[in-house]
Amino acid sequence: MNEFGLKPSTSNLKELGLGNVANAFWNLSPAELVEETIINGMGVLADTGAIAVDTGEFTGRSPKDRFIVLDDKTRDAVWWGDINIKFEAENYKKLYGKITSYLQNKDVYVRDAYACADDRYRLNIRVINEFPWSNQFANNMFQRPTQEELKNFEPEWHIINAPGFYADPEEDGTRQHNFAIINFTDKKIIIGGTGYTGEIKKGIFSVLNFILPHEKDVLSMHCSANIGEGGDTAIFFGLSGTGKTTLSADPKRKLIGDDEHGWSGDSVFNFEGGCYAKCIDLSQEKEPQIWGAIKFGAILENINFYEGTSTVDFADCSKTQNTRVSYPIHHIDNIAEGSKGTAPKNIFFLTCDAYGVLPPISKLTKGQAMYHFISGYTAKVAGTEAGITEPTTVFSACFGAPFLPLHPTKYAEMLGSKVTEGNVNVWLINTGWSGGAYGVGSRMKLKYTRAMITAALEGKLDSVSYTNHEVFGLAMPDDCPDVPNEILHPKNTWADKAAYDETANSLAQKFVNNFEQFADNANEEILNAAPKVNATA
Repeated sequence: MNEFGLKPSTSNLKELGLGNVANAFWNLSPAELVEETIINGMGVLADTGAIAVDTGEFTGRSPKDRFIVLDDKTRDAVWWGDINIKFEAENYKKLYGKITSYLQNKDVYVRDAYACADDRYRLNIRVINEFPWSNQFANNMFQRPTQEELKNFEPEWHIINAPGFYADPEEDGTRQHNFAIINFTDKKIIIGGTGYTGEIKKGIFSVLNFILPHEKDVLSMHCSANIGEGGDTAIFFGLSGTGKTTLSADPKRKLIGDDEHGWSGDSVFNFEGGCYAKCIDLSQEKEPQIWGAIKFGAILENINFYEGTSTVDFADCSKTQNTRVSYPIHHIDNIAEGSKGTAPKNIFFLTCDAYGVLPPISKLTKGQAMYHFISGYTAKVAGTEAGITEPTTVFSACFGAPFLPLHPTKYAEMLGSKVTEGNVNVWLINTGWSGGAYGVGSRMKLKYTRAMITAALEGKLDSVSYTNHEVFGLAMPDDCPDVPNEILHPKNTWADKAAYDETANSLAQKFVNNFEQFADNANEEILNAAPKVNATA
């Protein structure tokens, strides 16, 4: 084995069963990894300087092929089911031997990095990649140690990533040839059969979603966060299409991070060192920060160029709707120093309600905050995904169900405790429809949503009067600066009031039906926050 680059003094790949790889490239710079990618015929440069790669067969995560090893550490702690799928320890051991054998006599790229910007919770990670651009992704997305720190770097967790290795389901116990398996006892993640880099990022997110709440009393969150000029932190939860990235990108507030954070007693801190943004239909006008970040060091995944050019056609979704770009967070100008802030003053749950039922802004009680956090509601509309022709409800517990090893009520109760301790305001923001459901009403204007969030952040909704929604019980402000009063109460915007009542009750029933799976583990305060079906809105 030949070794190149900046290798920590005590490091040894032999301990991982990788003593006979051909060449091990340690902690190469982005420029070196781009060069390796191009030399190996795995990518080309776009005219912005970003490297463009194809991830192959998989252009997104494969949730049904993500497993957790069943052992004494996980047996009674993990929320087992369709999300956290059991994998036998003996099968893991055999598969680990196979993937390390596969990498013998191949070049590997080793990256030392860490997660968590708060040093009290720092998790050191060593990533071993088959492909150079996968290693560059790890450099973009995780926190980057200093050159001095690398000299004596000691990893706690390891990720072995071999997209070219295919499992044999009959022999190995996998569902199909691709897999991502987390072993909490060995502190390893093995990923094979897929080149989609998001499996690397979300593997560590799942690890932190177990370790931090279960062992450190830190709430892990799938959210964006920013901080104001006065030092006040705000958190934005929301599923795809609700405006999480857009609304947290505020020129008057500095970005802490766009996707994964921890909330300790006194701080909100970014897990990551970069951003992994969707870029389908990206434009400079709609997303200027993301647009400006796509430069040398960024990685574009599964995009197409305009014919005969190296200019990206962001509207081209022929490979996937899930075109992506990863870049280090310093590619954005307006970022918070150290990627952390104080404990939050305001939390925003973002939903795109395509049924036009929920108010554009409402204030939640602690019980409602926990209930809506567990529910994680939004609605997809026609055109957002293949096969969707009318509004479709989507519930994802804690706005990130695929990455939660523990039961959702654990995270919700932690949220409730922190909201009480910090006297935090929790708001539900509907960025969806008003005046009727999708096809009848119209999408809430972005300028109104921004005005409502600004009013909440500046305390301008503290002294106004509120009216409770009859079905959902949400406190709706009667006034809000720079927002027409008539849109604040959604029923007022509907021409057919009886149709509104019917639609509101229908959506409430969907909430109740979804929550049945969590009810046995939820406390009375959460259960009492459910909407009242068959009420008159």
